[in-house]
Amino acid sequence: MIPGFASRRRFSDLSEQEVLALAISSEEDDARIYRLYAERLRKEFPSSAMVFDAMAGEEDTHRHWLIERHRKRFGEVIPLIRREHVAGFYARRPVWLIENLGLDRMRAEAEAMEHEAEAFYRRAAARTEDADTRKLLGDLAAAEAKHGTRAGDLNATHLTEDAKAEEDRASHRQFILTWVQPGLAGLMDGSVSTLAPIFATAFATQDTGTTFLVGLAASVGAGISMGFTEAAHDDGVLSGRGSPVKRGLASGVMTALGGLGHALPYLIPDFWTATVIAVAIVFVELWAIAWIQNRYMETPFLRAAFQVVLGGALVFAAGVLIGGG
Repeated sequence: MIPGFASRRRFSDLSEQEVLALAISSEEDDARIYRLYAERLRKEFPSSAMVFDAMAGEEDTHRHWLIERHRKRFGEVIPLIRREHVAGFYARRPVWLIENLGLDRMRAEAEAMEHEAEAFYRRAAARTEDADTRKLLGDLAAAEAKHGTRAGDLNATHLTEDAKAEEDRASHRQFILTWVQPGLAGLMDGSVSTLAPIFATAFATQDTGTTFLVGLAASVGAGISMGFTEAAHDDGVLSGRGSPVKRGLASGVMTALGGLGHALPYLIPDFWTATVIAVAIVFVELWAIAWIQNRYMETPFLRAAFQVVLGGALVFAAGVLIGGG
């Protein structure tokens, strides 16, 4: 038996009072989530924060209608029943996940929440016998269905084209600072700094197994080092570069991948076959770095390619000369 699931109720087994209680608690949760979104966005995206504040206000209105209906039918005491008490009921994300969502993801999550709420109210209305309660639940289903339009109206009121464009630019800038910049630095370090030890070992030993182990150790070690360095040297509070954990993860993973790209071919037993493939992969890695610099950092492609390829060629040559000597 799975812990926590044995006590969950089926929706079809809930009484009408429990359905109303579930709707009340759900509206409370949704309003709280929208306010968390608003608070999370208020500093950098004030216009979007106003949209979520208005949506939270609508959820409060729905909750007041539901509480009034419960009071008329069942009295003042509302049963304690929440989403997690009902099997198969749609769930919301934990708070710690909500706080780490980006702006576009928050908008998408809000839209999904509205569709799920509409489906719930339609199911609830279909199994309610009291005419007034059924009407209320049907009206709420219709209101949730119109929330997409309502959200558009709110966007038009609070989120002008200029404001949205400014927020999109800020969101894109934050994405670059948190993910692209440290990831690019890691990819450059992993791809270039491991060239010398890997190819020096390759040409000194002409043993693919030894070369692979050296490449694996260099790549993983560099990834760990870069990840911890990125996370430790800047907590993101003053620089605005975002979570140090995210930046450290991006930097560490991309550093390791950059080195492993030209280490993995040495799993092939034949030395020259492995070396030719590894060299080809090196050129792909260096051109990929140049493309990322051009795409996200707005560095002219030819300049980026020249810098990266020249630097990589020098390190590669050093490794071959040291190993071949």
